[in-house]
Amino acid sequence: MMDQKNLLIAIVLSVAILIGFQYLLPVNKPAPTPAPSATTEAAPGSPGTPVPATTPSGGTAPAGAAATALAVSREQAVADQPRVKIDTPRLHGSVALVGGRLDDLTLATYHETVDPKSPEVVLLWPTGTTNPYFAAFGWVGTTAGVKLPDAQTSWTASGEALSPGHPLTLTWDNGEGLTFTRTFKIDENYMFTVEDAVKNTGSAAISLRPYGLISRTGTPQVAGYYILHEGLIGDLDGSLKEVKYSSLTPEKAEEYSATGGWFGFTDKYWLTALVPQQDAAMKVQFRHTVDANKVDRYQTDYTGSPVDVPAGGATSVSTRFFAGAKEFDLLRAYEETGIPHFDLAIDFGLFWFLTKPIFMVLQFFYGVLGNFGLAILLLTFLIKLAFFPLANKSYSAMSKMKLLQPETVKIRERFPDDKPRQQTEIMALYKKVGANPLAGCLPIVIQIPVFFSLYKVLFVTIEMRHAPFFGWIHDLSAPDPTSFANLFGLLPFTPPAVLAIGLWPLIMGVTMFLQQKLNPQPVDPVQAKMFMALPVVFTYMLSAFPAGLVIYWSWNNLLSIAQQWTIMHRQGAA
Repeated sequence: MMDQKNLLIAIVLSVAILIGFQYLLPVNKPAPTPAPSATTEAAPGSPGTPVPATTPSGGTAPAGAAATALAVSREQAVADQPRVKIDTPRLHGSVALVGGRLDDLTLATYHETVDPKSPEVVLLWPTGTTNPYFAAFGWVGTTAGVKLPDAQTSWTASGEALSPGHPLTLTWDNGEGLTFTRTFKIDENYMFTVEDAVKNTGSAAISLRPYGLISRTGTPQVAGYYILHEGLIGDLDGSLKEVKYSSLTPEKAEEYSATGGWFGFTDKYWLTALVPQQDAAMKVQFRHTVDANKVDRYQTDYTGSPVDVPAGGATSVSTRFFAGAKEFDLLRAYEETGIPHFDLAIDFGLFWFLTKPIFMVLQFFYGVLGNFGLAILLLTFLIKLAFFPLANKSYSAMSKMKLLQPETVKIRERFPDDKPRQQTEIMALYKKVGANPLAGCLPIVIQIPVFFSLYKVLFVTIEMRHAPFFGWIHDLSAPDPTSFANLFGLLPFTPPAVLAIGLWPLIMGVTMFLQQKLNPQPVDPVQAKMFMALPVVFTYMLSAFPAGLVIYWSWNNLLSIAQQWTIMHRQGAA
């Protein structure tokens, strides 16, 4: 029957999309942890580096201090250098006095697991560990022979801690008439302000360029899905730049000229980004180098325009540095402070016009209900309400087709060997009573964009990470942790992953089976068997999807069943 074929096509298409989301779209594979090795940074603009890198001005980039040959623990690396503590409501860590850089940060309000006693998420790692990840700032000289601070410079600190309202100033004198100061400020969240100043008490003018960089050693383990960008990112002169780690050609930097913007590294939930002065011209680079030990290093940096410092004069430049969680409201708040398009750090994707509104509605409902699971249920109800008239037409058409099933069986029996005649007679019958065989596809087709958008929201937004529902669901962004194989935790063993089908996926499968029973049943026995198998297939596939998505699908099925049963009952097709 034409209606069954069309419905089957719609369902098969849905299955294909589900499989594609979960299994067929990985673009980055997790990289193995590199062997311990020495680490250098490549700062734009002055000569003499073991890791050469072409700068926008055509010079070479100097190296920072090499790490120890053998990697040490994070705790040991922090203890090995003089430091000043960072203590804010949302960040813990320290400023390294050697190099005067930020290389030790953990996120105080985010933990590795749903257990609040689990370790804090580590964002920045110091030199000496296996995969250093840090931000550095300073000057490169355009006047020959000027002694400038570098990654080996030992700075003198003005205080014992950096916290909101209590800046930290580092000082270094080059012994040749130049005094450098670096002042760190931090707000209540994740934004540092780093002001580099130089005072010239010598007898000759000098010329300097400011720079800032973020260096990351080792290719990070990424989620590996097409729907999420992880790698280097920036918004320069209003143009979004997204560069995967695998897209950067070693030893060949990608260069951009811009006035204003931001750039850095984005992970699924975390972001590090440099925000230079928005009215200053700059050269930005994304670069990838590989050392003799085959260790990958990634860096994004900028150099500003030359600044002249006359004898007896002084100058300063300020750079902001974000290091924290990609919270939507917080990024939007920073936009209002002059950081353009900062919320683009969250990868809402090509269908942002769906995903972003869905997220904002969920966030609003969360503010009212206090639970993202309840917010998903309410959003689903409102979506069903919005499509109520359209779904009513679909279910009415399906009711008519169900009433006509005895007649279609008779037509097949009258013309058993004439398939074209069967189709002609059946379509004439549908036309006579106003039944539309394509209408049966509509409820499934409507779900696809909503399903995708909600999947995206659950997958990329930090607000959904570790967000609980009720009962055993402690993280809506993770799969249902229960399994039928151990009677949902009653038996004391952990089943293999292939049997990890939780209670919510089973609820979804049952609701799909019940909804299927309300539809006209296929006359073709092969199609009938395929339809019977679909709830089982969907249950297995969705067991690996975020629990919030499975709850949405189950609740949507229940609402559809209620609506469809009511319409069919009124038309006598129940």
